[in-house]
Amino acid sequence: MNINLICEIVITWLNLGKEVKWVDNYIEVLQVLPKKIIEIIEGKVDTKKIQEIRIKVNKPVIINTANEELVLDYLVSKEELKYIITKISSYSLYAFEEEMRQGYITFRGGHRIGLAGQCVMENGRVKILRNISSINIRICKEVIGASNKIMPYISSFNKVYNTLIVSPPKCGKTTILRDIAKNISNGFSRINLKGKKVAIIDERSEIAACYNGVPQMNVGIRSDVLDNCLKTNGIIMAIRSLSPEVIICDEIGTMHEIEALSMAFNSGVKMILTVHGIDLEDVSSRKSLKELIDENILERIIVLSCKNGPGTLEKVYKVQEGGQIKCLDI
Repeated sequence: MNINLICEIVITWLNLGKEVKWVDNYIEVLQVLPKKIIEIIEGKVDTKKIQEIRIKVNKPVIINTANEELVLDYLVSKEELKYIITKISSYSLYAFEEEMRQGYITFRGGHRIGLAGQCVMENGRVKILRNISSINIRICKEVIGASNKIMPYISSFNKVYNTLIVSPPKCGKTTILRDIAKNISNGFSRINLKGKKVAIIDERSEIAACYNGVPQMNVGIRSDVLDNCLKTNGIIMAIRSLSPEVIICDEIGTMHEIEALSMAFNSGVKMILTVHGIDLEDVSSRKSLKELIDENILERIIVLSCKNGPGTLEKVYKVQEGGQIKCLDI
């Protein structure tokens, strides 16, 4: 059978699946934790529910799930923390100096390790992080089908609408954005959407979760990723060199970013964006985001919450000519 046909069959099968599928990436985290800590965690909590593992020298391990915080009866030694950092950095912290200046390390599987310790400053910027005393392991979760309910509102007749997704922190907007990228890139047969060229500007390595430049998450076969790249620079770079049909960015907000997005709009490129916020009134009150609405750049605004779990679809708005906003039935 032709390999292209096989790929199309697999993509169609994934898109037709009605159930949301969670991809468990916890195995990579196990490989960097000391055996004693692994045993304690697995004895106290369902690992599939873990969102964060917070580890501090001479303090108890703290586990955060979607619904609760668990403080484990185990104090972490300095040697254990050093072991974790050494494993995460593959025995070479020097190779991760640039990431460490930003306060984190991304390792295989797309998991992110937030770091805290002594900051060495130079010319007003962090030169290096020393004497690391605490880490926060954020478990990267891929949820296949997370955006299935949203897709019909952001695309129709093989057209993608310029969309802003509004969500409070930890309500699943990045997980949904990642799944949207995959669906647009691969194509989504439920709404007759053909695959399109996608450029992901992944400033914090959270969407594609690249490790050594390679996406660890499934963001689709037609997606290009500019990893660890400022959105203002990445949007312009993508337009000039990658010929995208759709640009995807997480957590926009600055005027410089809005200017770059306006350039993309004027180039005919569609955009899927996210922003931290509670509701439409919240984002409409911000000057930079109001400009996207008033200039008729946005076509859809999606509001999420955690009311019924992460990624709960609250409202869908259609932005009409002149900046008029209409709430759609969902």
